[in-house]
Amino acid sequence: MSGTLNKVMLIGHLGDEVKMHYFDNKNCVGRFPLATNETYTNKQTNERVSNTEWHNIVVRNKAAEICEKYLTKGDKVYIEGRIKTRKWTDDKGMDRYSTEIQCTDFTFLTNKNEQQNNPQDNPLQNKAESQPTPNSAVPDGDDDLPF
Repeated sequence: MSGTLNKVMLIGHLGDEVKMHYFDNKNCVGRFPLATNETYTNKQTNERVSNTEWHNIVVRNKAAEICEKYLTKGDKVYIEGRIKTRKWTDDKGMDRYSTEIQCTDFTFLTNKNEQQNNPQDNPLQNKAESQPTPNSAVPDGDDDLPF
């Protein structure tokens, strides 16, 4: 073991649609902002304070296509991945940095049936969800498992 760990686990709401970028060899990258909220009561003023943190999520290839197909703005999702900082040079020659979450696993938490039945609800409000939708389907048919 190397003695280090770079792991991120987030539950939040999409701030925008998944933006896709396709490459020549059928590879693709999907990007979207994810909002996480922290709410607490200020002990001095007894006022509720809410802070929103925005995270830049990056998904690749098949996972990106799945996210593009099923996720929409406001959907609640669990993201697991690692932090990566990119450096680039802007139009003025200045070095710029961007911190992203490279997604390695995800689970959809918004129940689409519930969302369609309540279109007047604000999608950014916390709602009681039923069972989360897994990010990958189990193939039909026989498998090699002995049980």
